[in-house]
Amino acid sequence: MAWDTDATQRKLLLAGARQFAAAGFAGARIEAIGADAGVNKERIYRYFGDKRAFFAAVLGHELAGLLDGLDVTGTGAEAIGDFVAQLLDRCERHPELPRLLLWESLELDAAVAIEQRRPVCAHKVDGILTALPALDRGRAEHLLFSLIALAVGWCELGNLGSAVVGGTMEWETRRATVVAHARALATGMTEEAEASEASGSPRSAAPAPPAGTATHPPLAAEESRS
Repeated sequence: MAWDTDATQRKLLLAGARQFAAAGFAGARIEAIGADAGVNKERIYRYFGDKRAFFAAVLGHELAGLLDGLDVTGTGAEAIGDFVAQLLDRCERHPELPRLLLWESLELDAAVAIEQRRPVCAHKVDGILTALPALDRGRAEHLLFSLIALAVGWCELGNLGSAVVGGTMEWETRRATVVAHARALATGMTEEAEASEASGSPRSAAPAPPAGTATHPPLAAEESRS
């Protein structure tokens, strides 16, 4: 029987998503990924190269589809809230997605699959501009980034939420709260853009960060075959 290379690669990518989501690049082990997939670990090196290359392949496979099929439809802040509701539901059904997003920023020095993800993000920005025509493209791009961060944060920072809010929030309550925040953000940005336009001020994407704001480099990666 011929070896089904494509099926084997899919098994490894799915197992890698589960293992990396749980433990990150440094914590996940190639042996555990192979066992999860039911495939000899040496196939990972044969198909993908070293551990870091495999990590990038898993992230690219999973994150390229994060926003696929989630469209901004309608007009006004309601459309923005509906979009975030879709994103929250996807993250709730596939918790590995927000976790992999966090690991990507922690452990890599650049986004993966950028050539696949940029057009998808640009399409969502187009939808935001249709829903909120007062915004310029720069503002719409920053709004999309804020919406994704809002959804990911509320999905993954549950312990912080317990410390701040007190008690446990049911999913439906959490979802409704995030949707309301997204609508408020869209309304506020629209009002700010309209006020700026009325005053004759130049339209800008977003205020610059304060001078001296620190940036944080990614964590050092483990050796590639750990």
